[in-house]
Amino acid sequence: MASAIREFERYKALGEKTFERLSEEEIQFTYKEDDNSIAQIVKHLVGNMRSRWTNFLEEDGEKSWRNRDTEFVDPFTNKEELKEAWSAGWKWVFDALAQVNEDNFSSTVRIRQEPHSIIQAIHRQLAHYASHVGQLVYLGKSIKGEQWVSLSIPKGKSEEFNKKYFNSK
Repeated sequence: MASAIREFERYKALGEKTFERLSEEEIQFTYKEDDNSIAQIVKHLVGNMRSRWTNFLEEDGEKSWRNRDTEFVDPFTNKEELKEAWSAGWKWVFDALAQVNEDNFSSTVRIRQEPHSIIQAIHRQLAHYASHVGQLVYLGKSIKGEQWVSLSIPKGKSEEFNKKYFNSK
């Protein structure tokens, strides 16, 4: 469980670092009219997080009150609203994971009526969030162009990184 939590934390941080690098206008940017902006992707992620992790052990992860299609319209209008929703979404994730223990670890949870072990459900959501956070980072990098500051090892800097990393140990 601890490794899954660490991975969720890494993707949360990647999203947050991306938001820091972008302006209010840039979180709304789309290449084409039918593309999703960063604000729309985050709204979708937060909707998914709320649905999947609310009453995680007791209810299907696809709640009757969720309207997924609305997650892609009327995106967050500013960064503060986006960041508040992002934090709330991740709180649902981490609060639900904190409820998992050895007494309920073998429970079956459902997502869209499909049975999952807790580990399968966690993997499903981790993969989903990783794909969307990758979109956020890619959009951010595309928007900023040469002004983008890498969130990992910059292209062409692997050898320099490895020397520094391995020589410091």
